[in-house]
Amino acid sequence: MIRYSLIGLLLAAGCQSQSVTAPATSLDDFRAHLERLRIDGHIQAISAVIAKDQAIAWSSSFGGGAAPPISDTTVFHLASLTKPFASTVILQLVDEGKVSLDDPVSKYGIVLSSPGTVLVRHLMSHTSEGVPGSHYAYNGNRFSLLDSVVARAAGKPFAAAVQERIIVPLGLRHTAPTPQSAAFAASGLDKTAYLANVAPGYTWNGSGFTPTAYETSFSTAAGLTASARDYATFSMAMDRDAFLTPATKARAYTPAVGPSGETFPYGLGWFVTDYKGVRVVWHYGYWTASSTLVIKVPSQGLTFVLLANTDGLSAPYPLGAGRLDTSPWAREFLETFAIAKLPLP
Repeated sequence: MIRYSLIGLLLAAGCQSQSVTAPATSLDDFRAHLERLRIDGHIQAISAVIAKDQAIAWSSSFGGGAAPPISDTTVFHLASLTKPFASTVILQLVDEGKVSLDDPVSKYGIVLSSPGTVLVRHLMSHTSEGVPGSHYAYNGNRFSLLDSVVARAAGKPFAAAVQERIIVPLGLRHTAPTPQSAAFAASGLDKTAYLANVAPGYTWNGSGFTPTAYETSFSTAAGLTASARDYATFSMAMDRDAFLTPATKARAYTPAVGPSGETFPYGLGWFVTDYKGVRVVWHYGYWTASSTLVIKVPSQGLTFVLLANTDGLSAPYPLGAGRLDTSPWAREFLETFAIAKLPLP
């Protein structure tokens, strides 16, 4: 799993030039802008969906080959877009009184060397390193330790819990643990048929795309697969409070705060950013042959989902530091729909 140093990422962010993103003037223009970003970013295929006010308002696919053709139901590896699903399951357990965010992680069999007591909230907010709660450091390996919280509090592994609590209630037919893991069995799906709908992975080698095998592990941190339409469906369910009480969802969408009052970029399973006065809740994924992005503008009922089968959506940008503004993909969406408010169907 990708791990980042916050200081290093902030330095990288300072070195990146920021170009002004002019908003698209139509949906066709928006699609053309994304296609140019895809080509320039050496991304083999992308599936994109925009949801507005509890409905899919727009979807499009880019690149790919003849078999299978890419669509909004094509399955991609989510990488760290798994974390919002895991966070939702854990916060359901909080609402049910089975977990407290202030529980020491040792209660769930998690042993960490630390100068203080590491709490569940620290793992969920990437603030568990050093003195717990004192600083932010994005660390997928530590987030994956939350497997034990789900297993002990729910009485079943994360794969079974997410299937029971999110996938089945929403009728998500194109969402499951990676078929390369034993956890896929929890989906009850036919593995051969599911694999036939998975976008193959690629790596840009400088002159072309090289077929690349995906990572095979599954945890609360990464390893879920899904279509862009399914992920948008999950996002819309979050908007209508289908899984969490409004108060608990608000906690997930509230950035952690350090002991000196500094605001970190991460809440509980979600990044939280202010973009030109607009509150944005989001997450990204970055793993071998995979890069993904979900951007939510709760005040406007907007969700943007981008799934790719190469790493170009995420690799060039310091997203782990919370710098959503460094992503041209994010700026393209936010400038066009959140700022300029281009109408959607």
